[in-house]
Amino acid sequence: MSKQVIIIFGPPGAGKGTQSELLSEKLGYYHLESSRVLERCFKAESPDKVFTVDGKDYKVGDEIASWKTGVLTSPPFITGLMMAEFKKLAADDKGFIMSGSPRTLFEAQKEMPVLTDLYGKENIKINLIEISPEVTVFRNTHRKICELMRHSILFNQETEHLELCPLDGSKLVKRKDLDTAEVIKTRLVQYRERTLPLFEYFEKNGFNVTKINGEKSVSEVHEQILKL
Repeated sequence: MSKQVIIIFGPPGAGKGTQSELLSEKLGYYHLESSRVLERCFKAESPDKVFTVDGKDYKVGDEIASWKTGVLTSPPFITGLMMAEFKKLAADDKGFIMSGSPRTLFEAQKEMPVLTDLYGKENIKINLIEISPEVTVFRNTHRKICELMRHSILFNQETEHLELCPLDGSKLVKRKDLDTAEVIKTRLVQYRERTLPLFEYFEKNGFNVTKINGEKSVSEVHEQILKL
C-alpha cells in the first residue's frame, strides 16, 4: 500500500493529538504535530534568531509572544518549518499523521501542493473532529500534560487529583500560558476565522474531508477514524 498522509483537524481540545498518537501506534506512522515542531524551535533557537521566508523576516521572539496569547504564529514561519519536515519524511519513505497544520488558507495553499507532489492526492486523508465551543473551553482549562513525553491526560474523576503521568511517571503540569479560558477563547476565534475557511479550499481542490463527532469517548472516536 502507498504511504499515506492522514491530517487531523479540529478546534482546541478536540483530541487531535490523542487520536494522532493512537493512529501512530496502530499504523506505525510518524506523528507530525505542529505544536511540538514549534516548541522544539522555540527551545532550540534564540529569541533574537530571524528566519527569512519568501523574502520576509520572522523573529523567533515575536512568534513566541503571539503563540502565548493564543494568536496563531505567522503562517509563513510555521509553513517553512512544516514543509522541511514533509520533505524529510518523504525522503525516508515514511507515511505520517499530521495535527495542527495547516491552520490558515496561506498554509494550505503552500503545503497541500507539496504533499500532493510527494504522496499523491489519493493518499491524503483529511478528518475533521467536531466539538462544541463549551467542550473546547472545559477540556482545555482542565487539561494536564506530562513533563517528559507531553502526554495529554483526559480529565475525569479518576484523573482529577493525579500528579504523575501513568505512562511515564513524570510530573503532570498545566500549560500556564496556553490553557487559560481567555487564551482558549482567542484560539476559538482564530479557529473559526482562519481555519474553518480551509474546508472550502479542500472541496474546490478535490480533497475529501470526513467529519467525526469528537464528543464521544476516545475509543469511539478512534474506531470511527480507523474505519476511514
